[in-house]
Amino acid sequence: MIGKYIQKQREKLNYSQNYVAQKLGISRPTYINIEQGTRDLSLTELQKLAKLLNMSIDDLLNQKPVDRIKIDIIEKMKNNNDNQEENLRISIPQKNFNKFREIFLYILTKAGAKPNVGETVLYKLLYFIDFDYYEKYEEQLIGATYIKNHHGPTPVEFKKLVEEMVAKEELVIVKNKYFNYDQKKYLAVREPDLSKLLSAQELRHIDEVLARLSDKNASELSEYSHQDVPWIVTEDTKPIDYETVFYRTPKTSVRNYGEN
Repeated sequence: MIGKYIQKQREKLNYSQNYVAQKLGISRPTYINIEQGTRDLSLTELQKLAKLLNMSIDDLLNQKPVDRIKIDIIEKMKNNNDNQEENLRISIPQKNFNKFREIFLYILTKAGAKPNVGETVLYKLLYFIDFDYYEKYEEQLIGATYIKNHHGPTPVEFKKLVEEMVAKEELVIVKNKYFNYDQKKYLAVREPDLSKLLSAQELRHIDEVLARLSDKNASELSEYSHQDVPWIVTEDTKPIDYETVFYRTPKTSVRNYGEN
Protein backbone atom coordinates (compact mmCIF):
# COMPACT_ATOMS: atom_id res chain seq x y z
CA MET A 1 0.00 0.00 0.00
CA ILE A 2 2.79 2.44 0.80
CA GLY A 3 4.22 1.98 -2.69
CA LYS A 4 1.01 3.23 -4.30
CA TYR A 5 0.90 6.08 -1.79
CA ILE A 6 4.47 7.11 -2.67
CA GLN A 7 3.60 7.03 -6.36
CA LYS A 8 0.56 9.22 -5.80
CA GLN A 9 2.51 11.83 -3.79
CA ARG A 10 5.34 11.81 -6.35
CA GLU A 11 2.89 12.50 -9.16
CA LYS A 12 1.30 15.35 -7.20
CA LEU A 13 4.70 17.04 -7.13
CA ASN A 14 5.33 16.27 -10.83
CA TYR A 15 8.50 14.34 -9.97
CA SER A 16 9.62 11.67 -12.43
CA GLN A 17 10.60 8.20 -11.25
CA ASN A 18 14.12 8.83 -12.50
CA TYR A 19 14.39 12.09 -10.53
CA VAL A 20 13.28 10.46 -7.27
CA ALA A 21 15.57 7.48 -7.86
CA GLN A 22 18.55 9.80 -8.32
CA LYS A 23 17.71 11.66 -5.10
CA LEU A 24 17.51 8.35 -3.23
CA GLY A 25 20.79 7.14 -4.74
CA ILE A 26 19.25 4.08 -6.41
CA SER A 27 18.47 2.99 -9.96
CA ARG A 28 15.12 3.67 -11.62
CA PRO A 29 14.24 -0.06 -11.81
CA THR A 30 14.95 -0.37 -8.08
CA TYR A 31 12.72 2.61 -7.37
CA ILE A 32 9.95 1.15 -9.52
CA ASN A 33 10.09 -1.96 -7.33
CA ILE A 34 9.46 0.28 -4.30
CA GLU A 35 6.35 1.79 -5.89
CA GLN A 36 5.19 -1.68 -6.90
CA GLY A 37 5.63 -2.93 -3.35
CA THR A 38 8.23 -5.59 -4.16
CA ARG A 39 11.11 -3.83 -2.40
CA ASP A 40 11.24 -2.20 1.03
CA LEU A 41 12.81 1.19 1.75
CA SER A 42 15.95 1.35 3.86
CA LEU A 43 15.97 3.84 6.76
CA THR A 44 18.28 6.17 4.83
CA GLU A 45 16.05 5.99 1.75
CA LEU A 46 12.99 6.60 3.91
CA GLN A 47 14.57 9.73 5.39
CA LYS A 48 15.56 11.05 1.95
CA LEU A 49 12.13 10.33 0.48
CA ALA A 50 10.26 12.03 3.33
CA LYS A 51 12.45 15.10 2.89
CA LEU A 52 11.91 15.08 -0.88
CA LEU A 53 8.13 14.93 -0.40
CA ASN A 54 8.23 17.76 2.18
CA MET A 55 6.81 15.65 4.97
CA SER A 56 7.89 13.94 8.16
CA ILE A 57 8.77 10.25 8.27
CA ASP A 58 5.69 9.68 10.46
CA ASP A 59 3.43 11.33 7.89
CA LEU A 60 4.97 9.21 5.14
CA LEU A 61 4.57 5.96 7.08
CA ASN A 62 1.02 6.92 8.06
CA GLN A 63 0.30 7.78 4.42
CA LYS A 64 -0.90 11.32 5.02
CA PRO A 65 -1.39 13.49 1.89
CA VAL A 66 1.19 16.01 0.75
CA ASP A 67 0.31 19.53 1.85
CA ARG A 68 -1.45 21.05 -1.18
CA ILE A 69 -0.34 24.53 -0.11
CA LYS A 70 3.30 23.47 -0.30
CA ILE A 71 2.79 22.08 -3.80
CA ASP A 72 1.16 25.29 -5.00
CA ILE A 73 3.96 27.40 -3.54
CA ILE A 74 6.71 25.30 -5.07
CA GLU A 75 5.01 25.43 -8.47
CA LYS A 76 4.55 29.18 -8.20
CA MET A 77 8.22 29.61 -7.33
CA LYS A 78 9.23 27.49 -10.33
CA ASN A 79 7.01 29.54 -12.64
CA ASN A 80 8.61 32.76 -11.40
CA ASN A 81 12.20 31.60 -11.96
CA ASP A 82 12.48 33.19 -15.42
CA ASN A 83 11.69 36.65 -14.05
CA GLN A 84 13.28 36.18 -10.65
CA GLU A 85 16.24 38.52 -11.11
CA GLU A 86 13.99 41.36 -12.28
CA ASN A 87 11.53 40.94 -9.41
CA LEU A 88 13.93 40.52 -6.50
CA ARG A 89 13.93 43.41 -4.06
CA ILE A 90 17.43 42.33 -3.11
CA SER A 91 19.95 40.05 -4.76
CA ILE A 92 22.99 39.81 -2.49
CA PRO A 93 22.12 40.95 1.07
CA GLN A 94 24.22 43.86 2.25
CA LYS A 95 26.21 42.67 5.24
CA ASN A 96 26.39 44.98 8.20
CA PHE A 97 28.83 43.27 10.50
CA ASN A 98 28.83 46.03 13.10
CA LYS A 99 25.07 45.76 13.39
CA PHE A 100 25.27 41.96 13.35
CA ARG A 101 27.81 42.05 16.20
CA GLU A 102 25.70 44.26 18.44
CA ILE A 103 22.48 42.36 17.73
CA PHE A 104 24.24 39.10 18.53
CA LEU A 105 25.48 40.52 21.83
CA TYR A 106 21.98 41.77 22.57
CA ILE A 107 20.50 38.32 21.95
CA LEU A 108 23.10 36.83 24.29
CA THR A 109 22.39 39.31 27.06
CA LYS A 110 18.64 38.67 26.75
CA ALA A 111 18.57 34.90 26.16
CA GLY A 112 22.11 33.48 26.09
CA ALA A 113 21.99 32.28 29.70
CA LYS A 114 18.92 30.10 29.07
CA PRO A 115 19.97 26.44 29.21
CA ASN A 116 18.35 25.64 25.85
CA VAL A 117 20.14 28.42 23.94
CA GLY A 118 23.15 26.88 22.24
CA GLU A 119 24.54 27.39 18.76
CA THR A 120 21.67 25.69 16.90
CA VAL A 121 19.04 27.75 18.72
CA LEU A 122 21.01 30.93 18.01
CA TYR A 123 21.09 30.09 14.29
CA LYS A 124 17.30 29.85 14.21
CA LEU A 125 16.75 32.98 16.31
CA LEU A 126 18.95 34.98 13.93
CA TYR A 127 17.14 33.51 10.93
CA PHE A 128 13.67 34.38 12.18
CA ILE A 129 14.79 37.82 13.32
CA ASP A 130 16.05 38.51 9.79
CA PHE A 131 13.32 36.85 7.74
CA ASP A 132 10.39 37.92 9.92
CA TYR A 133 11.57 41.51 9.74
CA TYR A 134 11.86 41.31 5.96
CA GLU A 135 8.35 39.91 5.68
CA LYS A 136 6.84 42.59 7.91
CA TYR A 137 8.70 45.65 6.64
CA GLU A 138 10.27 44.59 3.28
CA GLU A 139 13.62 45.85 4.56
CA GLN A 140 16.72 44.10 5.81
CA LEU A 141 17.59 44.07 9.49
CA ILE A 142 20.88 42.15 9.64
CA GLY A 143 20.78 40.90 6.07
CA ALA A 144 22.90 37.81 6.72
CA THR A 145 23.05 34.96 4.23
CA TYR A 146 21.37 31.74 5.36
CA ILE A 147 22.08 28.34 3.85
CA LYS A 148 19.59 25.46 3.87
CA ASN A 149 21.15 22.69 5.94
CA HIS A 150 19.56 19.51 7.30
CA HIS A 151 18.82 20.99 10.74
CA GLY A 152 17.52 24.28 9.35
CA PRO A 153 18.84 27.67 8.18
CA THR A 154 22.50 28.39 9.00
CA PRO A 155 23.98 31.95 8.84
CA VAL A 156 27.08 31.90 6.63
CA GLU A 157 28.72 34.89 8.31
CA PHE A 158 28.33 33.52 11.83
CA LYS A 159 31.68 31.70 12.01
CA LYS A 160 33.67 34.73 10.84
CA LEU A 161 31.79 37.01 13.21
CA VAL A 162 32.43 34.75 16.20
CA GLU A 163 36.14 34.46 15.36
CA GLU A 164 36.47 38.26 15.28
CA MET A 165 34.53 38.70 18.52
CA VAL A 166 36.56 36.06 20.37
CA ALA A 167 39.79 37.67 19.14
CA LYS A 168 38.57 41.04 20.46
CA GLU A 169 37.54 39.42 23.77
CA GLU A 170 33.91 40.40 23.26
CA LEU A 171 32.76 36.81 23.45
CA VAL A 172 33.65 33.49 25.10
CA ILE A 173 32.66 30.01 23.96
CA VAL A 174 31.67 27.31 26.44
CA LYS A 175 31.07 23.66 25.55
CA ASN A 176 28.82 21.60 27.81
CA LYS A 177 25.96 19.10 27.80
CA TYR A 178 22.22 19.77 27.43
CA PHE A 179 20.16 16.66 28.13
CA ASN A 180 23.19 14.50 27.23
CA TYR A 181 23.68 16.32 23.92
CA ASP A 182 26.84 18.31 23.16
CA GLN A 183 26.08 22.01 23.24
CA LYS A 184 28.15 25.04 22.29
CA LYS A 185 27.17 28.18 24.18
CA TYR A 186 28.28 31.77 23.58
CA LEU A 187 28.56 34.24 26.43
CA ALA A 188 28.83 38.00 25.98
CA VAL A 189 31.78 39.71 27.66
CA ARG A 190 30.51 43.25 27.10
CA GLU A 191 27.15 44.96 26.80
CA PRO A 192 25.83 45.68 23.28
CA ASP A 193 25.96 49.21 21.89
CA LEU A 194 22.65 49.69 20.09
CA SER A 195 22.17 53.43 20.34
CA LYS A 196 23.35 54.32 16.82
CA LEU A 197 22.68 51.04 15.04
CA LEU A 198 19.11 50.00 15.77
CA SER A 199 15.85 51.87 15.49
CA ALA A 200 13.09 51.48 18.07
CA GLN A 201 11.16 49.40 15.51
CA GLU A 202 14.08 47.03 14.97
CA LEU A 203 14.71 46.60 18.69
CA ARG A 204 11.02 45.95 19.34
CA HIS A 205 11.01 43.34 16.59
CA ILE A 206 14.02 41.50 18.07
CA ASP A 207 12.36 41.48 21.49
CA GLU A 208 9.17 40.03 19.98
CA VAL A 209 11.04 37.21 18.25
CA LEU A 210 12.98 36.38 21.41
CA ALA A 211 9.80 36.36 23.49
CA ARG A 212 8.14 34.03 20.99
CA LEU A 213 10.97 31.61 20.24
CA SER A 214 13.87 31.77 22.70
CA ASP A 215 12.35 29.24 25.13
CA LYS A 216 12.17 26.54 22.46
CA ASN A 217 14.90 23.92 22.27
CA ALA A 218 16.99 23.11 19.20
CA SER A 219 14.71 20.30 18.00
CA GLU A 220 11.58 22.43 18.32
CA LEU A 221 13.11 25.36 16.45
CA SER A 222 14.54 23.10 13.75
CA GLU A 223 11.12 21.54 13.22
CA TYR A 224 9.51 25.00 13.14
CA SER A 225 12.03 26.23 10.56
CA HIS A 226 11.28 23.16 8.42
CA GLN A 227 7.67 24.37 8.17
CA ASP A 228 8.78 27.73 6.80
CA VAL A 229 8.30 28.18 3.05
CA PRO A 230 11.74 29.81 2.50
CA TRP A 231 13.36 26.62 3.84
CA ILE A 232 10.95 24.28 2.02
CA VAL A 233 11.47 25.73 -1.46
CA THR A 234 15.26 26.06 -1.24
CA GLU A 235 17.57 23.32 -2.49
CA ASP A 236 19.94 21.73 0.01
CA THR A 237 23.12 23.76 0.75
CA LYS A 238 21.81 26.71 -1.29
CA PRO A 239 21.24 30.27 0.02
CA ILE A 240 17.68 30.97 1.14
CA ASP A 241 16.13 33.83 -0.83
CA TYR A 242 14.59 36.56 1.32
CA GLU A 243 11.84 37.04 -1.26
CA THR A 244 10.36 33.65 -0.42
CA VAL A 245 8.93 35.04 2.84
CA PHE A 246 6.07 36.46 0.79
CA TYR A 247 4.93 32.90 0.01
CA ARG A 248 4.71 31.90 3.68
CA THR A 249 1.71 30.01 4.99
CA PRO A 250 -0.10 30.95 8.23
CA LYS A 251 2.11 28.45 10.10
CA THR A 252 5.06 30.86 10.10
CA SER A 253 3.83 34.13 8.57
CA VAL A 254 4.12 37.18 10.85
CA ARG A 255 2.53 39.78 8.61
CA ASN A 256 -1.11 40.79 8.47
CA TYR A 257 -1.73 40.88 4.73
CA GLY A 258 -5.15 42.43 5.28
CA GLU A 259 -3.39 45.69 6.02
CA ASN A 260 -2.63 48.18 3.27
